[in-house]
Amino acid sequence: MNNFAHYAVLTAMLAPAFFLTATASLLLSANNRLARIIDRARTLLRELVDIEDPKERELYEMRIRLQRRRSLIILRAGQLLYGAISCFVGTSLAVAVDTFVDHRLGGLPTWLAAVGVLAMLAASILLARESTLAVTAINEEMDHRHVKKKNG
Repeated sequence: MNNFAHYAVLTAMLAPAFFLTATASLLLSANNRLARIIDRARTLLRELVDIEDPKERELYEMRIRLQRRRSLIILRAGQLLYGAISCFVGTSLAVAVDTFVDHRLGGLPTWLAAVGVLAMLAASILLARESTLAVTAINEEMDHRHVKKKNG
């Protein structure tokens, strides 16, 4: 292998780094969102203990169910993002190995990269869905606080 071929291999190995950076950014965001959801759920659970009014109690239980749903969506998104990272790292390794085994891996590096991109896409869709639920949750809380103040 000549010197230029080595550079081509290194370049091909580094290409997934751009995807890794984007995936890591999404993963950081997802983990931060999950932490906020868990904090909110814990707060709701603490407040629920002191609520005796059946209607208000049902309202809190509904809010807790929504937080659980949001946390599961974020969990799935995080799992997909970790899978994407694995695929992108696998892509880099497959490119290197493919060079040393005289290109016998065929399309494996490309398939790994494609699966990684699909995992990122699926995770992004889940993150968008969770954002919608977050807005739904805050709107519901604002609506009920407004009603509670009028009645109180």
